Order: sequence, then structure tokens, then C-alpha cells
Amino acid sequence: MDMNAEILARAIGARVRQERKTRGWTLDQLAESAGLSRRMLVNVEQGAANPSVGTLLNLSAALGVGLPALVEPPARRSAKPTRSGEGAVLWTGEFGGQGVLVASTGQPDIVELWDWTLAPGDRHESKEHSAGTRELLQVHSGSVRVAAGGEAYELGPGDALSFHGDLPHSYAATGTEPARFSLAVFEPGAGSARRIENTHD
Repeated sequence: MDMNAEILARAIGARVRQERKTRGWTLDQLAESAGLSRRMLVNVEQGAANPSVGTLLNLSAALGVGLPALVEPPARRSAKPTRSGEGAVLWTGEFGGQGVLVASTGQPDIVELWDWTLAPGDRHESKEHSAGTRELLQVHSGSVRVAAGGEAYELGPGDALSFHGDLPHSYAATGTEPARFSLAVFEPGAGSARRIENTHD
């Protein structure tokens, strides 16, 4: 991992450990709830692993907190700027693409703003998010194929798409040049259903 990735991994690990201990859970309890191996969870908490977006989503659902809460400290101001290069890199493609979380709101209704770059050949598969999740995507450069809800959409510069994020979906670069797009994710009541479930365990 590079220095920025190491800092992010340590921050995520500390937050996951804090949330787990706040709930009085053992490593085994959280690992089982999140569908992860105990070894993977230990690596995440120690900052020794750079967890995938899927792993982070599993942990956020199990802990009943939104994804942004795992990758940044609680905001202390009403406005929080994110300078260029300061976003959390949460996905890296096989050919050099990146998915960067640049801004977000707090719970219960979470909105995330992502800056995505897909190198030629890059593809990102995403499992379904929580019920009611919607995504808005706009292409800035290059060409992107978005598969969602059993349909595929070819998008070029300036094109936009809104779709249901509570179904499996994917993004893929289809041209010979890198593709860049902004993605907004609206996840209403993120983690609330899981929190209610956990209070009855």
C-alpha cells in the first residue's frame, strides 16, 4: 500500500474497532454478522488490509453505520471541504482506475459523492445496496457502460443516468481512453434496519 492507502487503512481499522467495542461485540460476532473471516476482520482492524468497497459495505451494514462513517472522522463543522487529492480512494481497478469518495452527508439519509476514473479495460461490479438506494451518474469524459436492473446503457461525455442501486450493477470503460464520471448515491435510512435488528438479538 502507498502512504495514503496506509493512512486510510489505519483510520478504517480504528473506526471499525471502535464501533465494534462500543457494541460489546467480539471479533467473531462482527465477522459472522458481516460475512467475513475472522482473519480478514483482524487485518482490517489492524490497518494491515486495504478493504474492498464490498467489505466496507458489509461492515457498515453489520455495524448499522453508513459507509462514510467508516472512512472519515465525524464532522465537527457544518461545512467540510475536501480538497483535490484528499478524497478516500476506496476502489482501485486492475488497469489503474480509481473510485474516490469525495463528500458525504451523515445518517440517517446518506448521500455520497464519488469521483470515478476507469482505465480502458477496467470494470467495477457492485452488489445491491440497501433497499431504496438510488444512484445518479454523469460522464465527464470517455465512454462508460452501466449495467443496472437487467439493462445496459452506453454513456458518453455529458450523458447522465439515474438508476436503482438496490439491484446488482456495474460500470465499465468501453473506449480506448480513460473514462471519468461523477456518481451520487442516495441511501435512505442507511443502517437503520440493521440497528433495529441488532437491538432484538
